Amino acid sequence: MKRSAQTAALALALVAATGTAVFAQATATPPATAPAAAAPAPGGDPVLVTVNGAPIRASDLALAAEEIGPNVPPELQGPQRLEYVLSYLTDLTLLSQAAAAEKLDQTPEYKQRMAYARTKALVDALLTEAAKKAITAEEKRKTYEEFVKQRKPETEVHARHILVDDEAKAKEIAKKAKAGADFAKLAKENSKDSSEDGGDLGYFTKEQMVPEFAEVAFKLDKGQVSDPVKTQFGWHVIKVEDKRESAVPPFEQVENEIERFLVQKSQAELVTKLRAEGKVEKTAAPAAPAAPAAPAAPAAPAPTKP
Repeated sequence: MKRSAQTAALALALVAATGTAVFAQATATPPATAPAAAAPAPGGDPVLVTVNGAPIRASDLALAAEEIGPNVPPELQGPQRLEYVLSYLTDLTLLSQAAAAEKLDQTPEYKQRMAYARTKALVDALLTEAAKKAITAEEKRKTYEEFVKQRKPETEVHARHILVDDEAKAKEIAKKAKAGADFAKLAKENSKDSSEDGGDLGYFTKEQMVPEFAEVAFKLDKGQVSDPVKTQFGWHVIKVEDKRESAVPPFEQVENEIERFLVQKSQAELVTKLRAEGKVEKTAAPAAPAAPAAPAAPAAPAPTKP
């Protein structure tokens, strides 16, 4: 019945308050978050495996885990997950050594891919640094206070409802409720929705409910019961338990939303600034890229059973 969650409005309000464009409108590069730096392994950066003399260190494992993490089977956790990633990294090293032996690292295609990979890695590093600088405690608190200042009070209604399939039954229930019958009990006996809670919908704003329902609920006074109301879900009988002005969510409740907003804002501003200062000259129309000649890198193999 409700349309959206509570904190969704915060991000919209923050964007409106600052006038900043959404990051996706400023750049095609996905917004980078500001991940916490991986804690160094005890004893520094130990070698985990040596592949034909080439060491694979704990830091290499951390990078690989970050890249392929979403593709690791979810049932693999803890040591099994790490072994899976290590198997992938070992195979990757073996394949890269075989490619170097065939001098594939000296081809123009390889050099072009390396140049692109370097560019992307530098962009990721720059955006991550911008994000880290943006989410200071001072800036988060300042953004929250700006949101609070510009936020307009909004009425919330606490209501119960009883949902049935036909109008005749809804009229019968409404009559009983208006005559003083226990509304929660009527809901448990008759409603298709929230019956176990006595039809309790909690507090909600007008925008969180479908229009037909909201229009009636917000016109009722505290303690009043409605006539049957038709929506896409069926026929409702509504009882308003309370009305109030919505409270400002505490800082701790919306801190994560603020952090995400500040990350996107800082990165969008950086890209906009560089676009304004940079000299970009188009010399030809882009052509469709040719189909790749080689297959993609192999998927990570399943770990060997001990």
